[in-house]
Order: sequence, then C-alpha cells, then structure tokens
Amino acid sequence: MNIKRKNLRIIPFFVLGLIFSCSPTVKVTTDYDHATNFGEYRTFTVYDLKAQEGQVNQLNVDRVAKAIRAEMTAKGFTESSSNPDLKVNAVSILKNKTQVTADTNFYGYGGMYRPYGYWGGGAMMGGGSTTFNTYDYVDGSLIIDIVSAKTGKLVWQGIGNAQIDSKPDNPEEFINGAIKKILEGFPPGLAKK
Repeated sequence: MNIKRKNLRIIPFFVLGLIFSCSPTVKVTTDYDHATNFGEYRTFTVYDLKAQEGQVNQLNVDRVAKAIRAEMTAKGFTESSSNPDLKVNAVSILKNKTQVTADTNFYGYGGMYRPYGYWGGGAMMGGGSTTFNTYDYVDGSLIIDIVSAKTGKLVWQGIGNAQIDSKPDNPEEFINGAIKKILEGFPPGLAKK
C-alpha cells in the first residue's frame, strides 16, 4: 500500500498546526540568560510581528500577538508602549519535509531451522515484497524571543516545534494553547515543577 500526501497548502496555518496541546510529539525548549534578574521586569510590549509571505497570514499574526499579550498579562506583566522593560517577538520557521518508510514482508520456507531439528543450508523458497510509504509534512517552529528593552539583549527564548499535517478546527483556541505551552517556562523559576 502506498501512501502519498501531496499539495499540503497549510503554510499559512503553521501556527495552527505547530503545537497540538495533547500531542506527545510537540517539543518545547527554552533558554535564558542566567545572569538576568527577571524580578526587575514589570512591563512589556509586543513588537515586530508581521505577516511573513509564505509563512503566516495576518489573521494568525494577530492571533499570536493577542495570545502573547494574554499570557504575559496573566503572568503579572503590564503592557506598555512607552518605555517597556521587555520586548516580545515571535518568528516562524517552516521546512517542507518527506518521510519515507519501507515495509518488507517475506514469505516461503527453507534453510536455517526446521521444527524437526535440521539446521543448515538448503534452498530458500518463497519470496518477499517491499512497500515504500511516503509522508509529506511541514516541520514548523514558533520562536518567541524576549529582549531587554534597556540593553537590547535577548534574555529568554522559547521554541515550540512540531510536524504540521492538518488544519485545526478552532485556530484561535489552538494558538492560545500553543503560546501558553511555549511561555510556560517564563520567567525562569516560576514554571511548574
């Protein structure tokens, strides 16, 4: 049986398929500047989110910005457009990939071992078949950078990565869950233990 999925027109939906909240294949990683005192930060702004051609459409950009604002506010930060402590940005990276698997089935008899104790050579009679399966998907990553407005240095980064192969039924709910999962470890030390 050959499986071939073609024409995945889901690139504008990368954020939608990025992190299925119940999916075990989602990988979230974080990194931060260990010398930073995150307790001194109180305000933030979301900046430089743009609809990137071939990557994210404007509807999803707006959903991502809204979800980031909601998560940062829920963590006790206040949004401020004038002189914020932190600047938050999100970037997407998409790569079209194909996974190929081979399944080989052998059938027949002869040689090696027989139930009545014969061990040895002999002509192998029978045959086999190999089926190749291909699966096209998009490897999508959403990177959230948090930068100190005062120093201009990156102080925290969260990356969510997953295989995207379908469009979720509720894009807004999905994006909210994805952003929540990525920002779960911000600020460092406050993540669930």
